[in-house]
Amino acid sequence: MNGIMGDKEEDHMPTAAPTCGKANMAMDDSAVYHARVVRGGLTAQPRYRLIDLFAGAGGFTLGFTDRLGHRFVPVCANDFNPCAVDTYNRNFGPHCVPGDIVSILEDSRVAIPEADVVIGGPPCQGFSLLNKNRSDDPRKQLWRPFMEVVQRSRASVFVMENVPQLLGSFEHGEIIGAAEAFGFQLAWAKLCAADYGVPQTRRRAFIIGCRLADPAHVFPPKRTHYNPANGHPAQLPGLLEEYVSNPMPWRTVRHAIGDLPPPKGSEVSYDPPPLDLHFGRNPTPVSLERYLAIPEEGMNRFDLQRRAPHLTPPCWIRKTSGGTDLFGRLWWDRPAFTIRTEFFKPEKGRYLHPQQHRPITHREAARLQGFPDSFRFVGTKIEIARQIGNAVPPPLAARVADSVYALLLVESTRNDG
Repeated sequence: MNGIMGDKEEDHMPTAAPTCGKANMAMDDSAVYHARVVRGGLTAQPRYRLIDLFAGAGGFTLGFTDRLGHRFVPVCANDFNPCAVDTYNRNFGPHCVPGDIVSILEDSRVAIPEADVVIGGPPCQGFSLLNKNRSDDPRKQLWRPFMEVVQRSRASVFVMENVPQLLGSFEHGEIIGAAEAFGFQLAWAKLCAADYGVPQTRRRAFIIGCRLADPAHVFPPKRTHYNPANGHPAQLPGLLEEYVSNPMPWRTVRHAIGDLPPPKGSEVSYDPPPLDLHFGRNPTPVSLERYLAIPEEGMNRFDLQRRAPHLTPPCWIRKTSGGTDLFGRLWWDRPAFTIRTEFFKPEKGRYLHPQQHRPITHREAARLQGFPDSFRFVGTKIEIARQIGNAVPPPLAARVADSVYALLLVESTRNDG
């Protein structure tokens, strides 16, 4: 096989156990329910061919497959990280190719398969507020090979995902100009994962382009969940039309991980899911003292400084503002904050268990991202953590897929007519 190729016509779900790890939680049935509602009760559902670029472990792809109520067929994928590629192929079939997308596209032997949809999240570090050199970061230009694949695959729809800072940037304007020159109409929005059934308030930007119709008619997708702290959408004038007819309250940390026992060991195990990834760490005595010093939900580094200043690192004492989530405990009855790649380090964010004196486990992080327990992760525990933190939450991806499906039905309706 040369380049990115794929001929897969049906989902392939291998049964062999992964070499290093597996995956996560029981999914909220509302995702499948909502997908069926959007389809309007169609019995003969078309199957559309899907390409996923910068695919990582495949969280974006997962939202487009029948495991979350859709019937898109993954035919081709690419990622630079070989461990992520192994995880993708373990779950979707052997059509994800490792390597640098720019180099792959420069190979004259590469044949990009035809597809209906191209999705992907070009690396976002170039736009991240955590990147102090972001003004000239070359990763901000990886949307260009993405659009080349869109053209070469003759896709009718594309979806690009990134950090919210992309929208309104100079590169956003470049993407708009290039896509419109290729005949696409565009829509874009910042979506909160909690509004779509993910127990996490992660916010991401999505740009959707379509050659067939104006995507603004179906995007952003209607929210399926609401923040109960703000009241039911029916009580908020002007907002009800942004929600499905019977939205549910945000899913919480308790919903996602409340059924799990205390973790065992400190390595990936061969236990069946969910216990395979439900392992802990070996904290130092000082770290354990810090955990014990802030025992209540929602506490953070400021509470640590107030209650145990002798245990507080000097750099935290000097930093008198910002970073309110550092060394923070989750709340049981709220969604988690953004799950990043180093969720196992509580000094990096609000990653302490609401009750137990430890950071969250890989299994808990995967569930908070919305991965089902049946999803199989491959690699070392560091690699698996990176795959989990970098993923598009699958339930959020599924709601974006609703919009894509509606746009593709425009072409199907025309052809049937």
